[in-house]
Amino acid sequence: MARLPRLTLGALPHYVVQAAVHGQPLAPADEDRRALLQALQAAADAQQITLWGYAVLERELHLLLLPPDSQALGRAMQRLGRHYVPAFNRRHGRQGALWAGRYRAAVLQPGDWVLAALRRIDGLARAQGAWSSTAHHLGLARDPLLAEPPELWALGNTPFDRESAYRALLDQGLPPEREAELARAVHGAWVLGGSDFVASAAARSGRPAVPRSPGRPRRVA
Repeated sequence: MARLPRLTLGALPHYVVQAAVHGQPLAPADEDRRALLQALQAAADAQQITLWGYAVLERELHLLLLPPDSQALGRAMQRLGRHYVPAFNRRHGRQGALWAGRYRAAVLQPGDWVLAALRRIDGLARAQGAWSSTAHHLGLARDPLLAEPPELWALGNTPFDRESAYRALLDQGLPPEREAELARAVHGAWVLGGSDFVASAAARSGRPAVPRSPGRPRRVA
């Protein structure tokens, strides 16, 4: 089956995952993590992408972001690879690719799905003790890479209220079915949202926005 074209839509939230190849650590040292985040900031700034969340996991980079148009995300990820990977290889005396193929991304309807994706990213980072946006969202540090999504602003009228509410959500964790839906959507490059939003995304992109139902189409007599 031919691979579907990327599903990237401007001015809509995207949950992005870029994995490292063959179990290669993505950023094993603090020097690598700093270099990765510097390259990420430069790439996002160059394409005017708003970054809402990130996690530098052991073998994956997770991002929640808002691209201004349908081309910005691809250009930013290309720039990130061009700047980070060669320098990483020089530092570690290795050659070849670092990314496990192309990045994967799901388009999210603003609202609950954005907050769920942010909770997943920060929750994974929290579990692994990874460099991430978690401290920023909990009011423990200020991260210049990040902006606040509207979904966080909706959690309270003051920074303390918002941070307390978000901490409670992280402590609670995502329901397993919501976790699975996010993982499946990112892996398949699908859209998460209501039926009208999904239909609109399919019309804009010219490709399926959700997986087709399994099995052969029914015959019409």
